[in-house]
Amino acid sequence: MSNEFTGKTALISGGAGGIGFALAEEFGQLGMKIVIADIDKQQLAEAEHKLQDANIQVLACPLDVTNYQQWQDTVTAAENKFGDIHMLINNAGVGGIPGSVDTTKIETWRWVLDVNVMGVVNGTQATAPSMKRHGQGGWIINVASMAGMNGVAYSGAYAASKAAVVSMSESWAAELKKHNIAVSALCPAFVKTRIHESLRNLQPEYQAVKDQGGPKIASEKRVNSAEALVESGIPPSLLAKRVVEALRSGQRYIFTHPNFRSPIAYRSAKIDTAFADAENSPLVGHLKDDEIVML
Repeated sequence: MSNEFTGKTALISGGAGGIGFALAEEFGQLGMKIVIADIDKQQLAEAEHKLQDANIQVLACPLDVTNYQQWQDTVTAAENKFGDIHMLINNAGVGGIPGSVDTTKIETWRWVLDVNVMGVVNGTQATAPSMKRHGQGGWIINVASMAGMNGVAYSGAYAASKAAVVSMSESWAAELKKHNIAVSALCPAFVKTRIHESLRNLQPEYQAVKDQGGPKIASEKRVNSAEALVESGIPPSLLAKRVVEALRSGQRYIFTHPNFRSPIAYRSAKIDTAFADAENSPLVGHLKDDEIVML
C-alpha cells in the first residue's frame, strides 16, 4: 500500500544498530529505499544483510560522522544508487563518560561534541543542498535526547551536545520550511541500545578519552547506573513506530516518554518565573513591550 514515504530515500547515520537500524527497518517496511551509514563496518555488513533479507532496498556506506568528506562521499553514493534523498536521520552519537564538571577531561568533551554536534552539522550540510535542489520536500530528523531538554548531573558533555542538537533543529526548521523540509528533534529518554558502549568505536584521534580521570569507584557506579537505565529502556522498534506517528502529525519535537513531561514543565515554569522577575525589574522592565525583531 502506497503512503507518503513509498519510493523515497532515507539516509540514516549510525544505521547499523540500535535506534538507527530500527528506523531503517520501519521506513524500509513503509517502502523507502534505505541508506545506512555507520563507523562499525562489521555491524554495517550484518545490518545490510538483514535488511536485504526483509526485501528492503538498501545501500550500506562506512561513515565516521566527524569526517565531512566521508559524508559527501555517502551522499554521492546514495544519489548514484537511488536518486534524490528525501529524508536525513542524523542518528549517530556517543554517550560520553559520566564525570563531574572538574573531572571530565577536555578530550571527552571534544569527542562528544565532535560526534554528537559536528556529526549532525556535517550530515545536514552535506545533504540539505540536494534536498533543497530537487524541490520535492522531505524530512530531517536529528536524534537528540531528553537530556537536551533538561541538564543531567555528571553528564554535562552529553547533555550540552543534545541541547545543541535541539537548538540546531529549531533553527533549521525555520530556515527550511519554505523548501517544504520538515525538521524534527527526536528526544527519547531511555532506549535499549548500546550507547553505553560508545568506546567500542572510539576513533584513534580520541584515544585519550579512555584515560578519563576522576574517582574510579564513583565513576564506575555512575557508569553501572547508566547501563542499568539503558537496559531498562523501551525497545528501538517501538521508538521507530513513534517517529512515524509523530512525523504524520507534524511534530517538531518527537517525544517517546510522556512521563518526562513533569520535569520539562518544571523547567518551563522556572523560565517563566525568571521572565516575570525581569518584567518587574526597575532596570529592564521597560523593555517588555518592545517589538521582538527576528532575523
